[in-house]
Amino acid sequence: MPTFCGCRANTVQVDEVYEMAGRTRVVQLLRQLEKATCSCPAHSQTYHQGSGHASCGRATDYAFEMACSNIRYGEGVTREIGMDLQNLGARNVCLMTDSNLTRLPPVKAVLDSLAKHGVTYKCYDKVRVEPTDASFKEAIGFAKGGAFDAYVAVGGGSVIDTCKAANLYACHPEADFLDFVNAPIGKGKPITGPLKPLIAVPTTAGTGSETTGVAIFDYEALKAKTGIASRAIRPTLGMVDPLHTLHMPQRVAANSGFDVLCHALESYTALPYSMRSPCPPNPISRPAYQGSNPVSDVWSRHALHIVAKFMKRAVRDPEDLKARSSMHLASVFAGIGFGNAGVHLCHGMSYPIAGNVKTFKAKGYNVDHPLVPHGLSVVLTSPAVFTFTATMCPERHLEAAQILGVDVSAAKKEDAGLVLADTLRQFLYDLEVDDGLGAIGYTKEDIPALVKGTIPQERVTKLSPRSHTEEDLANLFEASMRLY
Repeated sequence: MPTFCGCRANTVQVDEVYEMAGRTRVVQLLRQLEKATCSCPAHSQTYHQGSGHASCGRATDYAFEMACSNIRYGEGVTREIGMDLQNLGARNVCLMTDSNLTRLPPVKAVLDSLAKHGVTYKCYDKVRVEPTDASFKEAIGFAKGGAFDAYVAVGGGSVIDTCKAANLYACHPEADFLDFVNAPIGKGKPITGPLKPLIAVPTTAGTGSETTGVAIFDYEALKAKTGIASRAIRPTLGMVDPLHTLHMPQRVAANSGFDVLCHALESYTALPYSMRSPCPPNPISRPAYQGSNPVSDVWSRHALHIVAKFMKRAVRDPEDLKARSSMHLASVFAGIGFGNAGVHLCHGMSYPIAGNVKTFKAKGYNVDHPLVPHGLSVVLTSPAVFTFTATMCPERHLEAAQILGVDVSAAKKEDAGLVLADTLRQFLYDLEVDDGLGAIGYTKEDIPALVKGTIPQERVTKLSPRSHTEEDLANLFEASMRLY
């Protein structure tokens, strides 16, 4: 594996390495993306122009707000969940998980606590890994028929997101499924009615779903991911028990960790909240994903520090409780950061990557359908994306590379994208990540479909610090076909 460096002093060396490996086209695309005429807010009068609203008298927002679930952390803390439900006065609880977890200690720990404290419950264990609109609707049907007064989700992001949706639609039985789904696929209606309490018990260290008001699913008709985004659906309590992470297979730990990594990087480099348009006419219309802001920045940077120190240990040694516990906390920290700042191109482009999967089945996942895990679909485009976005906020891109262990003291601002891209490429290589989109079954012929699937993801892609065209997206996908 060659040592990657983005500084211009090493440009010829890097190019020669890639030419020897047959990667000249990738280098060309990355350089083209880096040098393309910038249309960021600092240099353009047309990017993200808002129409203005009488309520705030300006085109862009002037405020941000922080929302997060209550979080409880500790080894073995799951034993308290029965008491929590008692304290809530819950008499009929919906427990959601997936068929793999039903046989594992995290679910047993929850069930033992419910039994000890006399909590009545019904279990739904048909959650689909990487849920679809169909699997959401099946879970919603179960919830509507149960008259539940509280919900418990035990699992990764798929389980927690499914439970959020079930709670939402069971509490709004008159709503059409697309009413609350993000525009332009859905109607994006605000949620104004109350929901039942939901306690999330995450078993992976990645999605941060226990902290956020977001539920993601595959909309099968378009072969693209979308979701529901509202502070109203965030869990009442996230019960973060690091003992549960000891049961993650190695590749699940890796892919979950990549989600943490990209949550932190994307939220830290997102368009600033004060440049996001339009200015909401009413606070209820302010989106959950608001753009980078001073509070989210703190959480995102801290998550990056933990990823740099512990992620490789957590992947390589399943019994390293310190490393896996630290990554569990990093997932929470990054969740608080991106749950309010948002993500941008890596996530926006990941949705069609996962949604258009052909035959690829990731190692370490016991599923009966083709699957590109979310964290993998996100991280495969990260070198190309951050090469592209660095012209907007080079200092932040260099700081991220430095946190991840690279000496940037001699790096120039104009090299920030390549420095961070090469830092990420080395990180992925060390963790044995598949060699780009080509390794998971995509070819250049698939790029138009991938671009088409990215276009509806405006909720996140509009938070890119740099504007982009369909041609830019195509170039980013092409540059991501191979990584090394």
